[in-house]
Amino acid sequence: MSEKEFIDPSDDDAYWYNSDTGEVEHGRISPAPERLGPFATREEAERAPEIIKERSRAWADEDAREDDWGKD
Repeated sequence: MSEKEFIDPSDDDAYWYNSDTGEVEHGRISPAPERLGPFATREEAERAPEIIKERSRAWADEDAREDDWGKD
């Protein structure tokens, strides 16, 4: 399963990145405000900060393109 596929957040088999500790957790161990994810694999969860930066950059680029649409 790739990172772009939907992963059920209630799935106890999912992986999460704990933003406080920087550790990957298997299942919903930490409180929700500390968890980033879910991710299908441990490897994806380990890359959580990088993935979030990539997605944020892509969303910002998309917003900028939408803001510029029709300004000609």
